[in-house]
Formats: sequence, C-alpha cells, structure tokens
Amino acid sequence: MDFSYSAKSIELQQRMEAFFAEHIMPNEHRYQQDIEANTRAGKRWTPTAIIEELKPKARAAGLWNLFMPGQLGANLTNLEYAPLAEITGRVPWSPEVFNCSAPDTGNMEVFAQYGTPQQKAQWLTPLLAGEIRSAFAMTEPGVASSDATNIETRIERSGDEYVINGRKWWISGAGDPRCAVYIVMGRSDQDAHPAAPTHSQQSMIIVPANTPGVTVVRPLPVFGYDDAPHGHCEIAFDNVRVPAENILLGEGRGFEIAQGRLGPGRIHHCMRLIGLSERALRLMCERLTSRIAFGKPLSTQGVWHERIAEARCMIDQARLLTLKAAYMMDTVGNKIAKTEIAMIKVVAPSVAQRVIDWAIQAYGGAGVSDDFPLAFAYAQARLLRLADGPDEVHRQSLAKMELGKYLKTP
Repeated sequence: MDFSYSAKSIELQQRMEAFFAEHIMPNEHRYQQDIEANTRAGKRWTPTAIIEELKPKARAAGLWNLFMPGQLGANLTNLEYAPLAEITGRVPWSPEVFNCSAPDTGNMEVFAQYGTPQQKAQWLTPLLAGEIRSAFAMTEPGVASSDATNIETRIERSGDEYVINGRKWWISGAGDPRCAVYIVMGRSDQDAHPAAPTHSQQSMIIVPANTPGVTVVRPLPVFGYDDAPHGHCEIAFDNVRVPAENILLGEGRGFEIAQGRLGPGRIHHCMRLIGLSERALRLMCERLTSRIAFGKPLSTQGVWHERIAEARCMIDQARLLTLKAAYMMDTVGNKIAKTEIAMIKVVAPSVAQRVIDWAIQAYGGAGVSDDFPLAFAYAQARLLRLADGPDEVHRQSLAKMELGKYLKTP
C-alpha cells in the first residue's frame, strides 16, 4: 500500500496550513464571541460573522469543496483529501469555511450520485456554492435507529405526491436558518408490498425546509452545547406533501443510497478526529511544560510520560488505519473497504475521546471551562461514537466478517 501523498495534495496541505495560520487560529475565539453577540441581540440562530468573512477568502485560495470528487470539487482521492480534513479537524467550526462540513458534504454526494438533472440544479448547485445548507433526517426518537429497519416515518404515495408523516431527531444543521432542504428517510411500501425484503421498504425523499407541515420542534444540546447556529434538532413531519418526483432513485432504494452516503461521510469524520486528537495532544504537552505542582513541572512526572507516549501511539495508529481505509476506498471501492471503514469508525472517536480526556486532566478546572477548546472537543468526540452508527453496530459488523473467515460451510 502506498500512503505517500501526491504533489497536488502536498501543495494543498501547504496552502491549508498557511490559511489556518493566517485566518483560523487567530480567530478561533471569534466564533464563540459571534454566537454570544448574536444571542444578546436575540439572534442566536443566525450565521456567525467570522465564518461568513472567511468563506470568500477560502474560495479565493482554492480551498473550496475539497471533499467533492470529480469536476464538481477539487477532484481529490480519499487519500489525497485525508490530510486536508485532518487539518480542518483542529478547529471544529472550520470545515464550514471551506464548504466541507457535514451534513452538507454527504448530501451533496447524494445529489451528485443519485439526483436527477432538475434536483441537481435546484439543490446541488447552491450547496456547492455555499449559498444554502441542508440536513439529513434519519434518526427517530421512538425506535432504536441504529437498526434503520425500525424507522417508522411514512412516505406514502398519494396521486402525484408523496405524503410524509413522522418525527425525527438529532437532525444536524436543522437549526441553521440557511437550511433549505432535508433528505428524509422513511418507509414507503410496507403496506403495498408486505412481502418486500426488509431492506427494500425504505426510501429517501427530498423535502424543502419551507414545506407546510415541517416543524423544527427544538434544538437538542450535546453535553450542554446547543451548537448554534448549526444545531441538532427534533423535527415533526405532519402530512407533509411533496411532488412525486422528489423521491430519490425510486421507492425502496433508501438503504442503497444510505450506504453510498455513509462511507465517505464516516471517514471524513475520522480524518477530522485525527486532527482534533493532535490538537489535544499539543495542548496537553504545552500545559504540562508550563505548570508546576509539588515543586516540579508536571511534564517531569511519570504518569504524564505514560499518557503522552500512549497518545502518540494511538493517534499514529488511528491515522494509519484511516489512510488504509481511504486507500482501499480509492482502489477497490467502498463496498470492499467496508471492514476498514467500520474499524476506523470505532477507533478514531475512541482515540480522540481518550486523548482529549487526558488533556482535560492536565488542565484541571480550566479543561472543563470554555476558556480552552477541550470541553467542546470532548463533547464532539463522544457524540461521534453514536453518529453514523454506534460503536456496537460497527463492532457487530466487524465480528460477523471476521467469523465468516472461519465458519465451515456444510
């Protein structure tokens, strides 16, 4: 396996590092300051000024839609994109500056891969331009959504329309006033075709956010963070009617689309988590060398040597596994690389959570405050052990694939 980066990737890494040094790191605290200013003005759920200021600069620097394959984006392979995503992971709000933030990235890939020309013109084009935002509505409060066959939201044909009824939650991006469209997953043919295979009863459909019957019920905080103006919201769909042509790919193709969407999205999260882990390790080392306890620097105490060494091993192992998954996605495809994708989805959030936890311990009370980025980083890493499938689901899948190597056929 060749993990060396192409000249194109290296050149983009250099430009990204320069952009971070000039624009992102000096303004890291501006993001929260902007949210606080918006809150005081009664406009908490509005775009932050710093991101809107930096977007044109990122686009002018050629650091726009880097995740998108083909001519619609930077035309990078997964392996070429990995180090760029890692850099953006250092500051959790920065991916939006480059139009590389979830859930828009996954939704853009869905529209590009499965959308009709009309759907692409209406939704993909403004998403690529950063003019609107989007959300992906799958998880539900009433069922264990880690098993997507449990989904209860109904997508029922009524003449030349579909009628959608159901309740979704943890819908990332739904709090943003720029969120113009939802991709909704629900059951479409359970009654009409009761004998249909379990994984052929789900469909995905496009629902404009301003459609009558769509109600954003509330934002859901993550460990106390509401992630304004992005948000993770609960949404009600009450007799929502959309044209029949809004169905994506056709009835019963929901799982097919989901698998196509989740592969790249999962690894993008992992790439960014490597960057977040590196940031936490750096902050930990800086703190340990600057603090004195019991008459000597914390950095001289053995327990911290153990943690620093373990963190370096864990981060590098996670990076190598992520690069392997990216390499396989590029060379043999997402389906064959599903084992590696599942492994890194388990490993990367756990590594990030452990390293960030150690960094918080090094900072003491300051580590759980908002004076440093560690508390928010911990919340994000912990959330990602649930998002795009919980650890248990990925481990179960991995175990089945591993056992399959040794089961004897009759």
